[in-house]
Amino acid sequence: MTGRYPDDVDVVVVGSGPAGAAYARILSEEASELRIAVLEVGPTVSDPPGAHVKNIQDARESALAQRRSQGPVPPGETVRDPGQVRAGVRAARPGTWLLSADAGVEGEDGLPVAAMSSNVGGMGAHWTGACPRPGEGELIEGLDDLDDLLGEAERLLGVTTDAFADAPFSEEVRRRLSGVLDAGRSPDRRVQAMPLAVHRRADGSLVWSGADVVFGDASRSNPRLHLLDESLVRRVLVEDGRAAGVEVEDRRTGARHTVGARAVVVAADSLRTPQLLWASGVRPAALGRYLNDQAQVVFAVRLRGAAEHPDAARAEARAGTLSEQSGVSWVPYTDAAPFHGQVMQLDASPIPLAAEDDPLPGSVVGLGWFCAKDLRAEDRVEFDEHATDPYGMPAMRVRYRLTARDHATIERARQEIQEAAAALGDPIGDEPLVLPPGSSLHYQGTVRLGAVEDGTSVCGPDSQVWGTPGLYVAGNGVIPTSTACNPTLTAVALAVRGARALAQDLAAQVSTIR
Repeated sequence: MTGRYPDDVDVVVVGSGPAGAAYARILSEEASELRIAVLEVGPTVSDPPGAHVKNIQDARESALAQRRSQGPVPPGETVRDPGQVRAGVRAARPGTWLLSADAGVEGEDGLPVAAMSSNVGGMGAHWTGACPRPGEGELIEGLDDLDDLLGEAERLLGVTTDAFADAPFSEEVRRRLSGVLDAGRSPDRRVQAMPLAVHRRADGSLVWSGADVVFGDASRSNPRLHLLDESLVRRVLVEDGRAAGVEVEDRRTGARHTVGARAVVVAADSLRTPQLLWASGVRPAALGRYLNDQAQVVFAVRLRGAAEHPDAARAEARAGTLSEQSGVSWVPYTDAAPFHGQVMQLDASPIPLAAEDDPLPGSVVGLGWFCAKDLRAEDRVEFDEHATDPYGMPAMRVRYRLTARDHATIERARQEIQEAAAALGDPIGDEPLVLPPGSSLHYQGTVRLGAVEDGTSVCGPDSQVWGTPGLYVAGNGVIPTSTACNPTLTAVALAVRGARALAQDLAAQVSTIR
């Protein structure tokens, strides 16, 4: 899966995160004769390519992989201690880099900590691995096969619900949460173990899924598939109204190349996918609109009675591993309570909420509630005809406001998270924190899917861009609904649908030619 640029292929995939990897995997499984080039702007930071940095056992090597993922800007401050979180410091999470501070508009909420990753595997090298299924109002209308697609996404990501089944406090945590939150919920929307993209090695150690797991052996053993890192795609080439390839810049040399293709899949992320389409002159009315972040409320608590638990001694963790005390629990979204909660032991949380020098590792848990957004076409990312970003691509400007409905949802989430914290133990800090907009990293909607071409969507149900045959979009930006759950599973499910449609389309073209 290495090499430099071919003159032409059948499919170019722009972006190597979980959604881009899903296209590579499905095409390799269902149309192995296709020639595929996966182009990634960032470097390879792990072995195998796309692996989660948590799996790098040497702490210095893991930190180096995170730094190398932090894009083309000078290294900035990253959030590594609870003091930064509580002070509201504008800093990125390790492994990510922030959108420019002047990308917002004065007088609007904006997304002041909107962030991206640039590396093989994308954000899939740095995520929490949470893969809850959407439910109720989060579901996408008109996709009758969504349940099957989510199941296929679980296969590709390696999702399990028993990763922390033996954690001594996991059942107790869920029992306490259920006691205050389950009333009136349908069985599938009650407190439960969080589905996670993780598996165990033979020695029992955890392996977190990254894009490497999604690529799978079908992609890695495919001699017709090439993964090319440090490759900036500047334009999708469109000829006679159809996608015909890409113009790519080799970031190592600065040289530009043209790679012809019968189809192009843009899976760059929810900000850079619309940016590339816009730079290519592909500008549907909905491009960049319906931008959707999930407002995030967080709290931390010390589990009541943890030290007296008979299995407390199991908290001892080997170097570089989790203590595996309380695992990860899930409070699903409901239409009546339009937020989603995840409760995880602090050493599994991406946000440091309390000091980690507790005498009983794993007994402090972080609570994070994600709120569904009141969707508006006015919330959008725009692009500048004249200014450029650090990659030399059209500069972004974010137009984004929280509505009265959003503020009401956030307040309800604050109240519920306090109830949950009180049930679990002793809160750390006076009250929950509402993180700055953009903190979720769950941006959606900017290349949204729709049933018909009516100006409110960028692509159809198979993720093909309206009016540009052969051009597909992938990733969280395709999700059209207001969700509170982690979006990766849904994004991969939609990528599976698109990849299957693309495989059939290209097979039909070959049949017609013959």
